[in-house]
Amino acid sequence: MDEPTTPTATTAKKVLCIEDEHFINELYARALTKAGYQVKVVIDGEEGLREALTNAYDIILLDIMLPNLIGTEVLKRLRAQLPDLRAKIIITTNLELGEEDRAAIEAQADGYIVKADLTPRQMAEFLQQLEV
Repeated sequence: MDEPTTPTATTAKKVLCIEDEHFINELYARALTKAGYQVKVVIDGEEGLREALTNAYDIILLDIMLPNLIGTEVLKRLRAQLPDLRAKIIITTNLELGEEDRAAIEAQADGYIVKADLTPRQMAEFLQQLEV
């Protein structure tokens, strides 16, 4: 019977978590690290945009409500400035949005998650199913 392989630092998927809510970003970082991801947490929209533009990540978890630059603007700028971005961008929010607003965001993002609907462990399971 083969032993399960644990991702190494060079093979682990890299996740950029742009989330200003300390409790949530800590839960995500723990759950995703435990699931074998390398996680970097950024709590500010402008810093998150700069980090995302390095194009060094496989997945970007992007909150909408962020200080200094809201997530929808980060998403818009990322798509405009780096059309060949390799990362999958997953919007994470607890904000109630109208159908049109949500559809506009979903058209630019690779996924849309209501944070209250998923535990951190379920988030890790969701990310494992993404093709990155």
